[in-house]
Amino acid sequence: MPHNPETRYRAAVVGTGGIAVAHARAIRAHGDRIELAAVVDIDGGRAADFAETWKARQVYPDVSALLAGGDVDLVHLCTPPAWHAPLALQCLEAGVHVLVEKPPTLSLAELDRLIAVSERTGAHLATVFQHRFGAGAVRLRAMGAAGELGAPMLATCETQWYRDDDYYNVAWRGKWDTEGGGPTMGHGIHQFDLLLSILGPWERVTAVAARRARRVETEDVSMALVTFASGATAAIVNSVLSPRQESALRIDYANATIELRHLYGYTDDDWTVTPAPGHDDVAQHWSRDRSFVESGHAQQLAAVLDALDAGVPPPVTAADTRATMELIAALYASAFTGLPVHSGEIGPGHPFAARMNGTGAPWEAVLAR
Repeated sequence: MPHNPETRYRAAVVGTGGIAVAHARAIRAHGDRIELAAVVDIDGGRAADFAETWKARQVYPDVSALLAGGDVDLVHLCTPPAWHAPLALQCLEAGVHVLVEKPPTLSLAELDRLIAVSERTGAHLATVFQHRFGAGAVRLRAMGAAGELGAPMLATCETQWYRDDDYYNVAWRGKWDTEGGGPTMGHGIHQFDLLLSILGPWERVTAVAARRARRVETEDVSMALVTFASGATAAIVNSVLSPRQESALRIDYANATIELRHLYGYTDDDWTVTPAPGHDDVAQHWSRDRSFVESGHAQQLAAVLDALDAGVPPPVTAADTRATMELIAALYASAFTGLPVHSGEIGPGHPFAARMNGTGAPWEAVLAR
């Protein structure tokens, strides 16, 4: 959608850790549409350095001061996860749109509260799930919707990464109260969110989770079997114990197998298409409009700006985010209770709505003895 040249949005980056650089680069990539107007960090020196590097006009010590200044249209929340919900709440109450890093909240209950405030104030909440916006994912969804691939049959979705004990020396990592979960919540979420964006509504989850090696409260590996409304089935693996790191997605359709193998971002070179006999046209159609741009924050920010121009909720919308977060809650609920969990089962008052560890992880009971 063409943007209005009269509109140039004012962005603020809140939190100047490593991921904030990706946001600043995305803002700079769309400099004709949006500017980095402000930087917020409790560490004033770090905020000033970030603002100087990325040419931000203002530095604020906290979100309250930012909002009082009235110099912002879109807040990029790049803080540790425990701060996402309270800071997003402040922004939404002030009528300011929010683009929040994953995980957007620590629980479904927190997310539902933000959704209610967003609906009341008209300020939008969007979550950073940038893998949805790479050229390959956009093409795959379009071909699927057009019926070119046939029915989806089965899928595998794997996030097998490696994080050592030193990684978890950061105070907020590996704790239910501050990170919300382990690789299911903070690592694999990108890959299986991409899966959900392709396969649509999920219906049932059966899962396991374990703490095998890392000295943390949360899991360090999880696995799930998921059934979808379309009838497709998927196996999902999330790990921080895998020395050979890879993010992988494979979907077997009636007419072709589509595969993606990468780590933190992908281009068209990372996709493979294997047509079923008699369907060579799938590979030919896939090769149309080839892209060499890596999936990333810039592609999602472009879609967010298009939506704001049009006056519609920016992607990834609160409803889309909730489907992904509900899958996470269901995975933990199934893993910790030993029972399958259905979509819609985790409602208000459910223990796994309030906390992702719900009634408690099995290893917590062992530690308490």
